[in-house]
Amino acid sequence: MKSATPKVLHEICGRSLVGHVVAAAGELDPERLVVVVGHARERVAAHLAEIAPAALTAVQEEQNGTGHAVRVALAELGGAGELSGTVLVTCGDTPLLTAATLAELTRVHTAEGNAVTVLTAEVPDPTGYGRIVREDGAAGGAVTAIVEQRDATEEQRAIREINSGVFAFDARLLAEALGQLSTDNSQGEEYLTDVLGILRAAGHRAGAARAADHAEIAGINNRVQLAAARRLLNDRLLERAMLAGVTVVDPATTFIDATVTFEPDAVIHPGTQLLGTTHIGGGAEIGPNTRLAHTSVGEGATVNNTVADSARIGDGASVGPYAYLRPGTVLGRSAKAGTFVEMKNSTVGEGTKVPHLSYVGDATIGDFTNIGAASVFVNYDGESKHHTTIGSYCKTGSDNMFVAPVTVGDGAYTAAGSVITKDVPPGSLAVARGQQRNVEGWVARRRPDSPAARAAEAALLADVDKPAEL
Repeated sequence: MKSATPKVLHEICGRSLVGHVVAAAGELDPERLVVVVGHARERVAAHLAEIAPAALTAVQEEQNGTGHAVRVALAELGGAGELSGTVLVTCGDTPLLTAATLAELTRVHTAEGNAVTVLTAEVPDPTGYGRIVREDGAAGGAVTAIVEQRDATEEQRAIREINSGVFAFDARLLAEALGQLSTDNSQGEEYLTDVLGILRAAGHRAGAARAADHAEIAGINNRVQLAAARRLLNDRLLERAMLAGVTVVDPATTFIDATVTFEPDAVIHPGTQLLGTTHIGGGAEIGPNTRLAHTSVGEGATVNNTVADSARIGDGASVGPYAYLRPGTVLGRSAKAGTFVEMKNSTVGEGTKVPHLSYVGDATIGDFTNIGAASVFVNYDGESKHHTTIGSYCKTGSDNMFVAPVTVGDGAYTAAGSVITKDVPPGSLAVARGQQRNVEGWVARRRPDSPAARAAEAALLADVDKPAEL
């Protein structure tokens, strides 16, 4: 990956690569889940503790091959004497692998009574992959070997069914076979694929379950493959949403995370990104050109050309265009955060409108209040943040500054251009601005012969020449 970030911690669609694999395995409700860590183990283990606290980690001190990694995992579970049932082995860099495919692998393994069952796929170009050799060459025959590219004959290289690196094993037989692995190969490592030959030599059956989509088994080894996997996974997530009743106007420009949820009849317009734990209510319209992260949107709300992070948007609310909702913003039912409005850590009541050109920070605004254009909630004194409270059914004038901490009572009005520094009682009108003074003739004296002076002189002459009103 040519990155300071460990490969399995690179993210697509809201989860790390290993996070996708752990999530798929977790859907099978396994008795125990073990992740083998080696390179950058501290970072990987810390990440796993966040996303899957119940998962165990097994440390592979030296990377001595896939077979050795599985031996380390079994040791974490108590060793051969403690194991029974089915063991599934997956790879940490296959984010497209689904729980449904793992479940089918487990079903085939159990139904056929296999000692080992390998997940396979038929690919257009098998170059570089281990080939699946079956008994008598039959499509459904028992698996006799997994032959690596460099060891394959010309006939075997023509096989397009490949090894995914994902297996189901009988736990007891796996533990016994791992003890027989050799490092007598070009890499000097213990290969998990050699277990298949060991079990067959002991008279046990090896089978295969073929993945319906070969993309599921694709591993990620560089950023090109990472981007390709992201595109495929995004398409899968959008398809699932559309089949559940969501309208996605342009899937090619719409991106969602695996953890995003929807209600039917939501509409997603082009250029939209929905990230994290975002939830879109029924009938809501999102976009165009909108980015929502960890944000809930209520039924029938509209969010247009907006960036929001960790906000709650109520039923029927309206946001944007060009709004920014920062963490802690809560918009009530039918509330409005309009054009060029920024909010953070504020609760806005039902039916309240902040239509345009305003900043609302660290505030509580009641129901059915109107905040005038170009208002600023002055919440920071240079050292601490302070809170502003505006009551219900208030009308605040344009170009108001609310210098926190301050409270405006229910039903109060504030005059345009006011700087509100004192509490306003309910039902009062607050006026906090200087008295206007006109200095007549100032332009002619201070800016003679300017365009402004000439225009003023012409206007004054025109006033003199006007006939007197009858």
